[in-house]
Amino acid sequence: MADENCTEVTRVTFLGLTEHPQLKPVLFALLLGTYVLTLVGNLGLIALIRVSPQLHTPMYVFLGNLSFLDACYSSTITPKMLLDLPTKNKAISFAGCLTQFYFYAGFATAEAYLLTAMAYDRYVAISKPLLYQVVMSHGVCMSLVTISYIAGLLNAIVHTGALLHLSFCGPLIINNFCCDGPPLFVAASTDTRLNEGLMFVFVGFNLTTTNLLIVTSYARIAVAVARMGSAAGRRKACSTCASHLAAVLIFYVSAAFNYMQPSSSNSLERKKIASIFYTIVVPMLNPMIYSLRNNEVKQALTSFIRRKMYC
Repeated sequence: MADENCTEVTRVTFLGLTEHPQLKPVLFALLLGTYVLTLVGNLGLIALIRVSPQLHTPMYVFLGNLSFLDACYSSTITPKMLLDLPTKNKAISFAGCLTQFYFYAGFATAEAYLLTAMAYDRYVAISKPLLYQVVMSHGVCMSLVTISYIAGLLNAIVHTGALLHLSFCGPLIINNFCCDGPPLFVAASTDTRLNEGLMFVFVGFNLTTTNLLIVTSYARIAVAVARMGSAAGRRKACSTCASHLAAVLIFYVSAAFNYMQPSSSNSLERKKIASIFYTIVVPMLNPMIYSLRNNEVKQALTSFIRRKMYC
């Protein structure tokens, strides 16, 4: 039970990334540059996919939605963190904290399922190239994208609703740069075993399910690649999958490290570092690793620039 003498919490104060004066300008410049690159890269890729007819294929439907999710869930965290970094009073209203957590959890979960759909797309493209347009029809693509968003919505509702049942004694100070489950559990004045159990079960289910589906897809891709008679075909297949595997590895390792261990004050510093990777670094890297080695994207960008110059 909550202490009856507790003051009602109306705002949340963050400890932030650091209090070292020498590090703040450096971190601000790095994070601002990273966020600008994230927005330019992801929104630019979305625009390029929309204006380039050669990119109107299932693979780029998924990639466009991935860029949208990256831009959105990075934007739920980074602007507030940049505003807080130079200041001493890093506060947000309690309602704003829950809103930030809701959108952050929803977008991040949707991305996990979208990465799984992309793995299946690669499996069909490599293992069944002649049936690709039939299997990965527009309806199937939209269904997989919709399922990803619904999974994110449900996950966010469950965890945000569970947070509403916790009590906090003011002033509420959490050791993080954003509103996330583990730091809020540590600061709660009531029993958080239900919340931690829900976090472990739901995050564990999401990570396990999506990982199993991704591993299954790539196991079948490996079999299909081994049966290819052409070395050039094998290289092309491996090159196509390398970008996706890199994004999956960075995203899942950091998410598992942050959520699949008990919350404690000693582990929050390590979790804070992991949070930086999948909230700030991963959204910036995804458009790079998916476009720099992708000849179709390069050709579409070159064609777009030429048309603009000609006009």
